[in-house]
Amino acid sequence: MPYLIDGHNLIARLPDIDLADPNDEAKLVTKLKGLVAKKRGRMQCTVIFDCGLPGGYSAMSTKSVQVIFAAMQHSDADRLLKLHIRRTRDPKNWTVVSSDQAVLDCARAHKMKWLTSAEFVDKLAGESPAEDAPGEEVDIQISDAEVDEWMDLFGGGESRSSPGEMAESP
Repeated sequence: MPYLIDGHNLIARLPDIDLADPNDEAKLVTKLKGLVAKKRGRMQCTVIFDCGLPGGYSAMSTKSVQVIFAAMQHSDADRLLKLHIRRTRDPKNWTVVSSDQAVLDCARAHKMKWLTSAEFVDKLAGESPAEDAPGEEVDIQISDAEVDEWMDLFGGGESRSSPGEMAESP
């Protein structure tokens, strides 16, 4: 099921993302990508934000999560949301997520399902995180050689291995 999401309205309702955070949009997009991945292709999102420079589709977009910024001087998210609603060919399949009454009214007028941002957050909270299969233990092991390689790459200090443990590079 595709969702059309008013990005900043949703961020304002999320307990773990703050509108004052300069990375708030990226954090929401990451959260939506995780939700879509968990649904294994049974969900798509288009999220629209205010104040993009220059506006339009963002490089954060993927096949399943389209990210659009309203151009700062020419538009706003609400206007783009309503335009998207009017242009949608299969409105009965879409769900609009917003706290803006004019956007929700437009969705209703075009026979779209809708949720307030708070209702969508509640729906997200009801989604349990992906868990390992019952009875399966997860045991990730990293060798000392792998740790040393990462330490060398990222400047973590001295090697943990003794000199004879790793083959020398040519």
